[in-house]
Amino acid sequence: MIGIGRARARTGNAVFPTGCHSLVKFQRGLESMYYIGIDLGTSAVKLLLMDGEGNIRNMVSREYPISFPHPTWAEQEPEDWWTQTKEGLDDLLSGIDRKLVAGISFGGQMHGLVILDQEDAVIRPAILWNDSRTAEETDYLNEKIGRDFLSRHTGNIAFTGFTAPKILWLKAHEPGHFARIRKIMLPKDYLAYRMTGVYATDFSDASGTLLLDVQGRTWSKEMLAICGVTEDMLPGLYRSCDCIGSLTAQAAEELGLPCEVKVAAGAGDNAAAAVATGTVAEGGCNLSIGTSGTLLIASDHFRVDADNALHSFCDAGDKYHLMGCMLSAASCNQWWMEKILSERDYARAQSRIDERGLGRNQVFFLPYLMGERSPLNDPYARACFLGMTMDTGREELTQAVMEGVAFACRDMLEVARGQGIVINRSRLVGGGARSSLWQKILANVLGIELELPETEEGPSLGAAILAAVACGAYADLNEAVRALVRVKKTIAPDPVLTQRYQERYEKFSKLYPALREVFRALAE
Repeated sequence: MIGIGRARARTGNAVFPTGCHSLVKFQRGLESMYYIGIDLGTSAVKLLLMDGEGNIRNMVSREYPISFPHPTWAEQEPEDWWTQTKEGLDDLLSGIDRKLVAGISFGGQMHGLVILDQEDAVIRPAILWNDSRTAEETDYLNEKIGRDFLSRHTGNIAFTGFTAPKILWLKAHEPGHFARIRKIMLPKDYLAYRMTGVYATDFSDASGTLLLDVQGRTWSKEMLAICGVTEDMLPGLYRSCDCIGSLTAQAAEELGLPCEVKVAAGAGDNAAAAVATGTVAEGGCNLSIGTSGTLLIASDHFRVDADNALHSFCDAGDKYHLMGCMLSAASCNQWWMEKILSERDYARAQSRIDERGLGRNQVFFLPYLMGERSPLNDPYARACFLGMTMDTGREELTQAVMEGVAFACRDMLEVARGQGIVINRSRLVGGGARSSLWQKILANVLGIELELPETEEGPSLGAAILAAVACGAYADLNEAVRALVRVKKTIAPDPVLTQRYQERYEKFSKLYPALREVFRALAE
């Protein structure tokens, strides 16, 4: 078992929140119950079992394919999500008394477009968050409809990954599919539907559709009209820890669980990860170096930066967060290591880098392998190395890739600083966070302390915590994270190295503006 702090679980009878379809009382203490967190990721579904004392009892991962029918396109079959979730749950609960499972919740890849017909059948493969086919639709929304209009009605502008441009693309390029739509869903919400029969989403995930009035927490009638859809085509809106229902008889049979298991709405993956790292109070910051790179800053108040470079989203509770997302982070390193160098031992490759050369590398890497989202909002941006000479070797290029990702994270942080937000430290998670070299680079490029949580399971752990809150084990998210989240290590920046990286960052920040029109010309 992996301890994450002893939960102050209540004993005796506990009543579910009124968000449940029925009120259920446990005859056992909640400390004896189990909570399942499901992280529906881009390449795999990760399942986590947490007991009532906050211990992680088991973790399972099941992969599924992703297809790229055309350059910059990315699609998946929702049925693969369901199949792998079912199989993963069976392994997750091996040796566990399934009658003690109290609740399930989700963290999920955001922005994906899932469409169902009149028979609740999936019409076409889901278009994913990292799909950039919607450049024309994004330009239409930002330039013709107008950034001011979008920001006023949704709190955000259009990005190629968002759901609304996908709907417009579908309407223009696949009108037959568009005409069949009865329900529009987000990826994790499809799993919730298969479990409960309820069409539901939460405010954090809905914030990334460009269909939600984020400040007002309602679907935007103006945006629905622009996209040609109606509110009854969209799921109901819930808080992340609200119980949307219990398992249907069919789902209970397929999953091997009691019908009484409650299902909470869950959250977008980044909002769920913020719960897992305790980033739920004003000024809290969380940096994730995964397939994508995400900077999330918690706020008690709704905020919008002047250029909408950061997303203004609802969080997993009743507040908000600013979020920046770069499309390629640890995936840049994976591309470089595996596809270019044919190297799978990342640690060995990084061990060859002389740390005395940090902040002195003359090679720069722009990490825009899939275009870029925050803060550039440019689907035409491309990755490239600059500054190579005859002396350049693979170590300098490997270091440049890691530094390029860190510099792009700094770009997002500078937007928040431009709003007067003071960030002195951040939690650090994701696959890239496991590299001690990358930890050091990031701390010094950003110039802040980085804290590593004891448990790095991210959205799956956050989802399990949401399930526990939904089932009454905690009064709210604040109480839950105070009881469960701990820091195991802090990486402090070195003033000398921070200054060296400041000088390098100033040069890095000039590269994209100089190449922006070149990237567009290449795309044409």
